[in-house]
Amino acid sequence: MQFDSTLLQQCRFLAGPTACGKSETALALAERIDIEIVALDSMSLYRGMDIGTAKASPSMQQSVPHHLIDVIDPHQEYSVADYVSTAAVLCGEIVTRGKIPLFVGGTGLYLRAVLRGVFEGPAADWEFRRNLEREAASHTPDFLHRRLREVDPTSAERLHPNDQRRVIRALEVFHLTGQPLSQQQSERPLPPNERPQHVHWLSPPRDWLRQRIDARVLAMIDAGLVDEVRGLLSAQHPMSRTARQALGYKEIIDHLEGRATLDDAIETVQRRTRQFAKRQHTWFRNLEECTAVEVTGCEQADELAERLLNAAGS
Repeated sequence: MQFDSTLLQQCRFLAGPTACGKSETALALAERIDIEIVALDSMSLYRGMDIGTAKASPSMQQSVPHHLIDVIDPHQEYSVADYVSTAAVLCGEIVTRGKIPLFVGGTGLYLRAVLRGVFEGPAADWEFRRNLEREAASHTPDFLHRRLREVDPTSAERLHPNDQRRVIRALEVFHLTGQPLSQQQSERPLPPNERPQHVHWLSPPRDWLRQRIDARVLAMIDAGLVDEVRGLLSAQHPMSRTARQALGYKEIIDHLEGRATLDDAIETVQRRTRQFAKRQHTWFRNLEECTAVEVTGCEQADELAERLLNAAGS
């Protein structure tokens, strides 16, 4: 599944690690060019998961149209292929309105899928998945990840051991096809003349980003993240495995279910978010379509917006 290359060329992209200032920069861009924002985030899709996903605030969404936010409930699943197909329709509508689709977010898998297409793979083998889940439940958290490393080291390098859903999918694809998922997902970039020319990611200093991440996690707690998670757990439908594994939610669930103190949960969220930001950096650095915009952390959003426009030659 792929975007039409002509439509893709009319899109712009602003990616980067969590807490690096993407949302503020996107709003500053909206003051300069006529855009609508398409969220490039696998967790802001969920309704009710607002604080822990740093979802665009209602005022932000009122000032600039946002899309692919609050699409599904936390008990539902949403695939990469679902994202690409929905985003393609939305971008076509945005262009028809005479505006520019601007993808903004930090989910590298979604960015690559939009730029290069997505491998849908074989249909699910639910019995195989359930067997793996039962095995995982009686072993250490990295049990399935170590098994994946044996058959598909490339996917294992890309996936975090806690991302059990995608680890199981990679093992399932190998089980059903006999080939590593990474080999089948080796979509190549479009030819240079068919690629979008405005694909940028913000690359901040590690120490500055670490401080931003730690402060953001504390701000989320102050904003009511624990109560938000408590409400999700008491909802009529239980959260899906994917939603429960979301960064910031998994750790607070552990606290609410008695497996961690709140202080320990906060520290774990901060540590795992820093690790996640490092993996995001690797994703964007390795996508040859992406151009890094080095930032110091001292710039205002207006300055970054001007730099992006100058870098894009528009």
